[in-house]
Amino acid sequence: MDKENKSLDKLETRKILLSGVKPSGHPHIGNYFGAMKQFVALQDDYESYIFIADLHALTIVQNKEQMNNYIYNIAVDYLAIGLNPEKVVLYKQSDIPQVSEMAWIFNCITTMPFLMRAHAFKDAEAKNKEINVGVFGYPILMAADILLPGADVVPVGNDQKQHVEFARDIAQKFNNIFGKTFKLPEPMIFENIGTIIGTDGQKMSKSYQNTIELFATDEELNKAIMGIVTDSKDVKDKKEPEKCNIFNLHKLFSPDEELKDLRDRYVNGKIGYKESKEVLLKNVVDFIKPIREEREKIQKNREYILDVLENGGKKAEKKISEKMEEVRTKIGLSLK
Repeated sequence: MDKENKSLDKLETRKILLSGVKPSGHPHIGNYFGAMKQFVALQDDYESYIFIADLHALTIVQNKEQMNNYIYNIAVDYLAIGLNPEKVVLYKQSDIPQVSEMAWIFNCITTMPFLMRAHAFKDAEAKNKEINVGVFGYPILMAADILLPGADVVPVGNDQKQHVEFARDIAQKFNNIFGKTFKLPEPMIFENIGTIIGTDGQKMSKSYQNTIELFATDEELNKAIMGIVTDSKDVKDKKEPEKCNIFNLHKLFSPDEELKDLRDRYVNGKIGYKESKEVLLKNVVDFIKPIREEREKIQKNREYILDVLENGGKKAEKKISEKMEEVRTKIGLSLK
């Protein structure tokens, strides 16, 4: 019994990791290596909360069937790559009503000039886009997502640090007004993970239409990889591997020995881009095939997926409701 209690104590003293995943289509290998893989690797080290950000997705997804499919499929995706619901709380953002309540409270202490600093708002404004209120208030809802579960760390890319900085500023302002209530979360940056390059040499992104989908079929992989943009150098021309879009993807999928051999052949003019693509294709197929098959198996068990999300929602709400009651008391809404 003592051993069991010590084990539980150890689990309860772990730091809290939180991340949200917007359901907006199929994940690509940039999503996998940049974030998804890391969540699986860290699930034994942190008390992890991974939520499907369906309320955030409403800013762009405004179709019932599409939203349903996106939510369901993103849950399947994460379970297929090895996220363990016994170790990680996987839940839908919309199943936690306290998050929306907290966002409104944060709205009431946050100024418009503060929100106008947000990158998403400034980008949309620069492009003369008509901006909905959801986009403008996005950082507020995100702060509620992060702060209510008491996140210690939030995994983000370098281009997303502002989300955590906004949450910290909002938490600090709330603490200054109503007394110490929220932790100040820290961004978790995976320094050893560079930008994942897409098939055209830009950052891999759905908006650039340069992605390689994580669960693509062999035919889809063939089309994407054989279509990678290259220069016009001949087979016998010496090439700079670090400037090659194909070689940058080899770094993710090709074994070290093979990568070394490829590098030597690049610099000595002993390989053409077609052959390099064929080697890459084989390695990508070998990597994706087993997780694609696992996904196909899990996807058929709808009852299991819904149970995972329901149980995750209950666990998350239990933790978050305690903090929400503290907030209501401090701001004067609770008469207990």
